Amino acid sequence: MTALTLSTAGAATLRADALVVGVAKGPKGPVAAAGAEAVDKAFDGKLAAVLDALGASGAEGEVTKLPAPDGLKVPVVLAVGLGPVPEKDESYDEEALRRAAGAAARALTGSKKAAFALPLEDASAVTAVAEGALLGAYAFTAYQGVGKNGGAKENGAKLPLAEVALLGAKPRDKEHKAAAERAKVVANEVNIARDLINTPPNDLTPEAFAAVAQTTGKELGLKVQVLDEKALVKGGYGGIMGVGKGSENPPRLVKIAYTHPEAEKHLAFVGKGITYDSGGISLKPAGHNETMKCDMSGAAAVFSAVVAVARLGLPVNVTGWLALAENMPSGSATRPGDVLRMYSGKTVEVLNTDAEGRLVLADALTRASEENPDAIVDVATLTGAMVLALGDRTFGIMANDDAFRTTVHEIAEEVGEQSWPMPLPTDLRKSMDSPTADIANMGVRMGGGLVAGLFLKEFVGEGITWAHLDIAGPAFHEGAPYGYTPKGGTGSAVRTLVRLAERTATGDLG
Repeated sequence: MTALTLSTAGAATLRADALVVGVAKGPKGPVAAAGAEAVDKAFDGKLAAVLDALGASGAEGEVTKLPAPDGLKVPVVLAVGLGPVPEKDESYDEEALRRAAGAAARALTGSKKAAFALPLEDASAVTAVAEGALLGAYAFTAYQGVGKNGGAKENGAKLPLAEVALLGAKPRDKEHKAAAERAKVVANEVNIARDLINTPPNDLTPEAFAAVAQTTGKELGLKVQVLDEKALVKGGYGGIMGVGKGSENPPRLVKIAYTHPEAEKHLAFVGKGITYDSGGISLKPAGHNETMKCDMSGAAAVFSAVVAVARLGLPVNVTGWLALAENMPSGSATRPGDVLRMYSGKTVEVLNTDAEGRLVLADALTRASEENPDAIVDVATLTGAMVLALGDRTFGIMANDDAFRTTVHEIAEEVGEQSWPMPLPTDLRKSMDSPTADIANMGVRMGGGLVAGLFLKEFVGEGITWAHLDIAGPAFHEGAPYGYTPKGGTGSAVRTLVRLAERTATGDLG
């Protein structure tokens, strides 16, 4: 994890490998942002003119490196774009700061220390810049160029930026210190979720994932319960077993619970944890299975969110449910046309074994409902239909309560996770009617993401507020990195779940 320090040192006097400043997009060219005063002075008041001559505009995420002039203790100045200059009496958007800090941290891969002199008007800005820098300074290098004896890397791969110093953030200011500590916890857990998602499926089996939860739970004093395949059969978890029985790596259901003595509310988070999804007997076509190690992103988000809540010590009880299975074709695999008896007692006709996520989630939702939490939120890379609807960067939110759906959407936007509220049209439910079972696991193709949401709704306990986050788009990024988002696993939904827990703890749910 990249180190984070708060510093009141002047930008002209601090020693580091680079000094990061912000530049905004003005009506007549780039404009130096607050925090860049010392750098502008070192450039004789011509920092904006120099950047303009180099083609910089101040556009969001734009990075320009300059050799530092005399008067600075750093060899390099890195100017990062913040987007449009704010209107009068307005501040820079927190997400713009977060993305700028992330872009700068990525550009400084291989450096030991960088000083960030971005606009820090309040503690919220401290959180945003710190989060962005720590999330941007991420790399998954566990499988790259490690020496035979576990020594240094042999392929010359650069490691992430080692230390971030936030200039203008006061280490003795309680609000600034708390903001930085929160950012460190949340960013660290998002990065752990990314590590889990990026881990190859031959190493991250359901059993291995469960072991990670047990180890972390023991470290933090969390209650962890793991149901293995024998317990799942005995307990009647037909959905999880139906998906996992085709694999040599048997399924698991993991409960990881954090409790606080002053808690008045209880949240349950449920995560889809398909550690590899071949599609089962309904095999995915070539070109659609190379990244299917990411199909456990929902479970990774849930796990990391519970751990973050525990590390923050929030006065709210949070229980995470990780529905873990590997969906593989074999002689023992579930077939299209089979009927599964779920943990709830309902029967499901399996029309497509590649619609497996809803089957494992259904069992976990029913089990989570038995504890009668105040709300349940499930997170899943559930449908390609949601990607078609909302693209690669936005997750869909469905719920059985419109007000709660709105709240979750507002929280996601607040922390910088793109999302959109989606409906659950009752007319689509009929398409899942089965002549053989209580319900089929497939319905009409059009609106498939909403059909999946309606299926899950059937397994939520009566009277329990519930929301479903379909993160199929943003969970795994296959393009070039941007802002604080890396290539590969992103940790989507962790920050939304943590903020939901924070607001539940304070009773601030709108």
